[in-house]
Amino acid sequence: MLYPNSVPLFLAIGPLAITLIVIAAVLVAATIVLAILGKKAQKRADEQQEQIDATAQTYTMLIIDKKKMRITEAGLPASVTANTPWYSKRAKAPVVKAKVGPKVMTFICDPEVFDLIPVHKEVKARVSGLYISRVQGAHGTHITPPAKEKKGPLAWARRKVREAQEEKAKEKKNSKKK
Repeated sequence: MLYPNSVPLFLAIGPLAITLIVIAAVLVAATIVLAILGKKAQKRADEQQEQIDATAQTYTMLIIDKKKMRITEAGLPASVTANTPWYSKRAKAPVVKAKVGPKVMTFICDPEVFDLIPVHKEVKARVSGLYISRVQGAHGTHITPPAKEKKGPLAWARRKVREAQEEKAKEKKNSKKK
């Protein structure tokens, strides 16, 4: 039952509250859409990983060089660059140049494995096409990742202090010799 002096509910709330409700509804809708798209992408990635594992072979290779570079500049076959989406051609990918048997080949590497690959050493790599998915030492040895140097202003300051202390210790040592 409407009263003659009553105001509809959506006008009584105020414009700020209506705006906040609309923004909340849009955020909820966006979250639902992203969750659905994420599940589809995860399913597609799992299928691709199964295909990679099914066709993978183990090769012994001597790693010549490794870099992060654009796929168009990496020297990969024309079929690979032609099938790469336009947005991936500009992104830098981990690329490994290795000698497999008598041939020198260029491979694309899994980003997680890229840091483990030692340069100028022989490794056993699990390869699917031109994609390196796993690496271990050539003679059954385990490869340890190199220690990463911290970046940032605090790490820079610590490094400078350490260098100054080392320089001071050298000067002190040299002055004792004289």
